[in-house]
Amino acid sequence: MKKIILLVMALVTVLSLTACAGTNEQTNDKKSANLEGSLEEIIDKIYETADLEDDFREYVENGMMLEEVNAERAEYFLGKSDIEFKEALASEPMIQPGAYSLVLVRTKEGADIEKIKTDIKENLNPNKWICVGVSEENIIVDNIGDIIFIVMSDNGAKPLHEAFLALEK
Repeated sequence: MKKIILLVMALVTVLSLTACAGTNEQTNDKKSANLEGSLEEIIDKIYETADLEDDFREYVENGMMLEEVNAERAEYFLGKSDIEFKEALASEPMIQPGAYSLVLVRTKEGADIEKIKTDIKENLNPNKWICVGVSEENIIVDNIGDIIFIVMSDNGAKPLHEAFLALEK
């Protein structure tokens, strides 16, 4: 009788571990799924859904411009000029009252996204603006599928990151 109970307990344990492993695989698959839409549409969704403080929301809604990131501007926005990508779009203020930058990068097919994220994180200049900068803890580099999200802001980095992550659902 003890052997049967032990066998049943072992079977339940194996099934439990298998169920948990299945959940992790689904999460990893979802993390690798690509987001739909243009980079501009994705930025708009981030701004629409981010839980921003009122004064920062007004700042975002009234003073942002979009700029295509090309090879000549890659170092300014991505920290390095030799990062290969399919396309990139930056959202920064027209008038720079504070340090703020949000950049989306669509990587090329088969790119080593983790390496690109590490290169960006290690090379971004948190003091690229005149007279202002961003604290290291307010620089976030993450991805969903082939889209790398970069934000530098002492005011809204975390809510913008959360809004980006919510897009993968």
